[in-house]
Amino acid sequence: MIRPEILAPAGNIDKLKIAIDFGADAVYLGGSKLNLRAFADNFTNEQLKEGVEYAHERNRKVYVTMNVFPHNEDLMGVEDYLRDLYTIGVDAIIASDAAIISAAREVVPELEIHLSTQANNVNWRSAKFWYDQGVKRIVMARELTLIEIKQMRDNLPEQCEIEAFVHGSMCISYSGRCLLSNYMVGRDANRGACAQPCRYNYSLVEEKRPGEYYPIVEDENGTYIMNSKDLCMIEHIDDVINAGVYSLKIEGRMKSLYYVAAVVKSYKQAVDAYMKDPENYKFDPKWIENLNNVSHRQYHTGFYYGQNNEQVYEDSGYIRNADIVGIVRAYDEETKTATIEHKNKVLNGDTVEVLRAEGDNFEIVLHDMTEENGTSIEKAARAQMTYKVKVEIPLMPKDLLIKNKE
Repeated sequence: MIRPEILAPAGNIDKLKIAIDFGADAVYLGGSKLNLRAFADNFTNEQLKEGVEYAHERNRKVYVTMNVFPHNEDLMGVEDYLRDLYTIGVDAIIASDAAIISAAREVVPELEIHLSTQANNVNWRSAKFWYDQGVKRIVMARELTLIEIKQMRDNLPEQCEIEAFVHGSMCISYSGRCLLSNYMVGRDANRGACAQPCRYNYSLVEEKRPGEYYPIVEDENGTYIMNSKDLCMIEHIDDVINAGVYSLKIEGRMKSLYYVAAVVKSYKQAVDAYMKDPENYKFDPKWIENLNNVSHRQYHTGFYYGQNNEQVYEDSGYIRNADIVGIVRAYDEETKTATIEHKNKVLNGDTVEVLRAEGDNFEIVLHDMTEENGTSIEKAARAQMTYKVKVEIPLMPKDLLIKNKE
């Protein structure tokens, strides 16, 4: 059995490195053109080169999204951009439009192409068509069940890879194609500028009774009729793998560094456990603990087991049980002193959880907090400051320090 790939989002270079450090086999990111996250910290060609080198040195891969639906003006310079990506050494592009795919086949024929979920591929004949056009991997539309994905796997050439989302935000529209944002605020979701109006608070008003609101679900906050839950398949990773999915995709290029690390770690642990002993595989509840702590909406299995109860009707807010407070930069075993890069406020004497790429999380207490120059302090609260603490348990560079929200 081939080990499936864990594919993580990389909203910037720091998140790319964290994703790889915590176990991602590949990352996907937006470059300077034609991707659906216009407000992410998209990569310049120089940053992309740094990210590709970091990944390749560790035998990991980098995929670049070019998944907008381009208008004529968007195609200006696309050939040169594709050549730049190929020269930099990216491992594949993710595209949804035939114009970009045909341009790639023409100017960089050796560059691997993945078909984006935006292309809403929901049957094996369509997938086979794209495969015959030179597309190596098909990213499944989110509307498919696992049974349908298995049927696609059975009808496609073995060399045609299948990728599917296993975790993250779900879009209310069909395969991410939406006009609400463009219509309401003039920001085109299909060109990377979605304002997420599906998360707005809506109420029903009858035409001849202005000011009279008819709640669809009666509560004091209004009704979030299009607000979808977040996808989470950590408890069913064996079913996803057995359906023939090769690449397990995590959504979240706009999410935090902490989110990337925690989610990648949990799915890596689940995949490792399954691959070690598929016959006796069992879900371990510890894997979902990290997922419950990071910012998320209520979890759901999406369409994988049929359509039911995907929406959050109560509110459009996030659940967030913990925050990252620091990143370990160094540890001196002789003095038992850790050097920490500050991320969020933390106090001298606080108990924090250590999120490490390998092994279970564990708790430590931060003692004798000082500035870098040795001045004692009672809290670390200054943005981007570096401080030192006494920690009896040895820490490692890139350990993340997590504190539960009070």
